[in-house]
Amino acid sequence: MKNFFETIQNIWKIEELRNRILITLGFLLVYRFGAQVVLPGIDAQQLSNLTSSTDGGGLLGILNAFTGGAFANASVFALGIMPYISASIVVQLMGIAIPYLQKLQKEGESGRKKITQITRWLTIAICVVQAPAYLYGLGALGVPDSAFLLGKGLGFMIPAVIILVTGTIFAMWLGEKITDRGIGNGISLLIMVGIIAVLPQSFIQEFASRVTENNGGLMMILIELIIWIVVILASVMLVMAVRQIPVQYARRTASGGYERSARQYIPLKLNASGVMPIIFAQAIMFAPAYLGKAFGDSEVGQWIQASFSDIFGLWYNILFAALIIIFTYFYTAITVPTNKMADDLKRSGGFIPGIRPGTETSNYLDKIMSLITFPGSLFLALLAVFPAIVVKLMGIQQGWALFYGGTSLLIMVGVAIDTMQQVNAYLLNRHYDGLMKTGKNRKVAV
Repeated sequence: MKNFFETIQNIWKIEELRNRILITLGFLLVYRFGAQVVLPGIDAQQLSNLTSSTDGGGLLGILNAFTGGAFANASVFALGIMPYISASIVVQLMGIAIPYLQKLQKEGESGRKKITQITRWLTIAICVVQAPAYLYGLGALGVPDSAFLLGKGLGFMIPAVIILVTGTIFAMWLGEKITDRGIGNGISLLIMVGIIAVLPQSFIQEFASRVTENNGGLMMILIELIIWIVVILASVMLVMAVRQIPVQYARRTASGGYERSARQYIPLKLNASGVMPIIFAQAIMFAPAYLGKAFGDSEVGQWIQASFSDIFGLWYNILFAALIIIFTYFYTAITVPTNKMADDLKRSGGFIPGIRPGTETSNYLDKIMSLITFPGSLFLALLAVFPAIVVKLMGIQQGWALFYGGTSLLIMVGVAIDTMQQVNAYLLNRHYDGLMKTGKNRKVAV
């Protein structure tokens, strides 16, 4: 504990790091404040049915968790940052097939700025579609017509759509400012803070269910917390796990010959795709329910709707896990360019011992990625369906079960590790022990 407080003191001593942390916290507070501001023209007292619809878990619970409760509050940030995430995914996938985007990706900083601008405009387009759908969908989620103080005419809809679109754009701006002037990835931090904001309420509901209803009591709560910590540790292992490929570089000597330099490594991540396969799979999982509605009241249609509308059901999770495995291979293939890695290695005079530079190196790296992606995809699929497992086997509340795996937990773990690594880099650059290795200050003469 003493070492922990010493590390906090070291962080506070570095003025630049201290300012970045304070700026980050300030922007996050602004975002959390906006999540509580209800849209003008809606009576906040009549949103209890909307809140109860999102408290029970399910797809609405996931959406509400990603927006930090703003979805259930019908707030100005009700759409959250997810339209920007969707736009980023679309632009990234389009970059594979559209030559113009491929050209921009190779133009360095100027190309990156143009891609960012395209992503922003696409975000606005997505918001313009999602905002009216959200407002009209409030009635289907149990919000009475009397909650709309100005009615549902154009006098309410047009300003409300403008406010929702502006809220998402403002949240996007906050994320970019956190990345530029704060610490960590701003967009990811906004999502993580939103998820964490829902966590206490979910835990309180689970605690009340176990204790007040005599449903296992404190002992069951303790068991759940132990399992939760184990799952977090497993998620950390998945995020941090790498396969190190040894690399050596030929170095020219004074006599004109070559000698081998010290061995280095290429780190290939076990889960190079992150949470993207889960996000893609969840987007696809909307399709079976709509397909079931297309069959009407037939026996097949009813079975499809019953099987794939419950995110904690058996058939839903079997298909969900299969899609995650497929998308893990797909996303890894487009984000880990083994051909480019082999070419860069060859140009820099590096080689993998026992493997010829060029095509053979590319094939070797591709083979290694395929081998390590298989267990990584299985592990990722298991984490994604684990909330359904704990609901069925332990009777955990659905809202609390969402934090036992899936996108929510992996985002929290991944963002926390990334932020800690950035703070750690500041400490090490100032000759302090990092967060990963606490201890006394390492004084180095400069």
